[in-house]
Amino acid sequence: MATLNEWIAGSRPRTLPVAVAPVAAGTGAAYAIGDGNPAYALLALLVSLLLQIGVNFANDYSDGIRGTDDTRVGPVRLVGQGLAAPSSVKLAAFACFGAAALCGLALVALSGTWWLLIVGVLCVIAAWKYTGGEHPYGYMGLGEVFVFVFFGLVATLGTTYTQAGSIDLSAVAAAVGIGAIACAILVVNNLRDIPGDTESGKRTLAVRIGDAATRKLFTGMFMVAFVAVIVAAIRHPWAIIALIGLAPSARSVQTVNGGAKGRDLIPALVTTGITILVYGVLFGLGLFLSR
Repeated sequence: MATLNEWIAGSRPRTLPVAVAPVAAGTGAAYAIGDGNPAYALLALLVSLLLQIGVNFANDYSDGIRGTDDTRVGPVRLVGQGLAAPSSVKLAAFACFGAAALCGLALVALSGTWWLLIVGVLCVIAAWKYTGGEHPYGYMGLGEVFVFVFFGLVATLGTTYTQAGSIDLSAVAAAVGIGAIACAILVVNNLRDIPGDTESGKRTLAVRIGDAATRKLFTGMFMVAFVAVIVAAIRHPWAIIALIGLAPSARSVQTVNGGAKGRDLIPALVTTGITILVYGVLFGLGLFLSR
């Protein structure tokens, strides 16, 4: 049986900034529009965190039973390393999805945005289908597309809409910026795993476009995030402070463009996680100050 510490490691806590950043930015955008709500923001944060942990366990289960994790470099894999029974990891994933659904139901009920229930269902399906099911989209090179949509656009704009009842250009800009950096995290993760994924038949975008193009794509994601701040700052000048949040990315870009491989890419993965957290919080703060 896996220990508590192994279960915590298996939940991949280093990925949680991806769940916090869109809620922070989306809440700031709601205040900029004129109607933020801390209670709704907390519920949105719980939904986001639980979905992130759920998808981490789901990926652990699905990759583990397929044998994809047998030669992978990186964090603890509960199934792949034989630390926990696949059924237990699958149960943990769906327990997180269920808890996220309950928090989401409370959020849409309180905010009166019942149509977002459909979006919530799609989020859970997307979380499972990333590596689960007969045709996982993560194995077809579509992971970055779904990360951008669900962890960028849906998470950020959903947070804003449940609080303010509307969205504006700055909210969209924040969502695009958050989505781009979330994609950068997946890009560097898949860059690290190219050898193992190629061997196991997992055709991620990195495997499909190759090492050199993947490194360029990683850098490009931060350029998108930079432009997003400039767009938001046109109407909400304080949003410009989000550029400070991109500072940690300089080391990540240097590491990736320097040709690092395997375990040597892990620091870039960690730094990119820090970047999205600081960027999201500062983006939200800037929009809040510009209200």
